[in-house]
Amino acid sequence: MDILGQASLLTATVINSLIVVLAVLFHYECLMRLSTSLGHMRPIRQLRLLVAVLGILIAHTVEVWLFAGAYYLMHHADGWGQLTVSYSGSFMDTVYFSFVTFTTLGYGDIEPVGILRYLTGIQGLTGFVLITWSASFLFVEMQRYWPSR
Repeated sequence: MDILGQASLLTATVINSLIVVLAVLFHYECLMRLSTSLGHMRPIRQLRLLVAVLGILIAHTVEVWLFAGAYYLMHHADGWGQLTVSYSGSFMDTVYFSFVTFTTLGYGDIEPVGILRYLTGIQGLTGFVLITWSASFLFVEMQRYWPSR
């Protein structure tokens, strides 16, 4: 790898790291605020569960859009690679690709080429961790309100 290639990989690593840090900090804040809000809610179990699930879905959606913004900017800039095959260049295609990557579905109808592939791998790992974190949060919240057996 030449010096220019190494610099691009280093820059991509820094950008990817910043995006992951933003997503993790945002997720942490959302879960903390949800936890506080659920503690203040009236004791209607279904309502608490609904608020928790909807709050987590909104948090994940914002995180997906964060990664989508990075894909979109990198795709339209020189030297970062491209999204190819069924990609029209629209932001909504980028959001769709980001959802598929975040959830690790990986349909394969849109494919990354070049350094952009690095971000997709990082997003898949980040999505897996954040989704697992959310599942753990929901389990703990549900345990608090399940009747004793």
